[in-house]
Amino acid sequence: MDGQAQNGFREFVENRSSALLRTAVLLSGGDRHAGEDLLQNALVKAAGRWHRIEDPEAYVRQVLYRQQVSRWRLKWPRRELSVAEPPDSGARPDDSAAADLRLVMRGALARLTARQRAVLVLRYFEDLPEADVARILGCSVGTVRSTTHRSLARLRTLAPELATLTAVEPGFTPVEVRP
Repeated sequence: MDGQAQNGFREFVENRSSALLRTAVLLSGGDRHAGEDLLQNALVKAAGRWHRIEDPEAYVRQVLYRQQVSRWRLKWPRRELSVAEPPDSGARPDDSAAADLRLVMRGALARLTARQRAVLVLRYFEDLPEADVARILGCSVGTVRSTTHRSLARLRTLAPELATLTAVEPGFTPVEVRP
């Protein structure tokens, strides 16, 4: 990688790594360390092809999703990880609803399969249309629709309290989950 490309890559990582890390953590079921590993592997792949990449963010996001899909395709048994993190001690009392929502959502997402998480993150966090999700995950639009339907049904079963929580974070638009 020449000096100009190296500077471009560094600038990209500095500007976009926090947003990409949030996506990677969500794809990893709320496991920050697994999300960091996922993002680091994606950035390593991007660095090797940097001079040929036209849209760096789209490329890195696609690598993130495909690596996560590869993880759930492995034949190894899946490890379950229970995480119970209390809200920060400095949180204001009026932030408790948002903290509850994050904790419940993180726990529910962690109990979904990696494929279900990937579809929900792409559809609702990334707000991508079904056709783009299908292209990224390498499956049909029908598979995306059925996986979305099953994933939302499983979320309703795993965390029925999501229906009663309301979002209080600025700029957050809750996804309506109907029975």
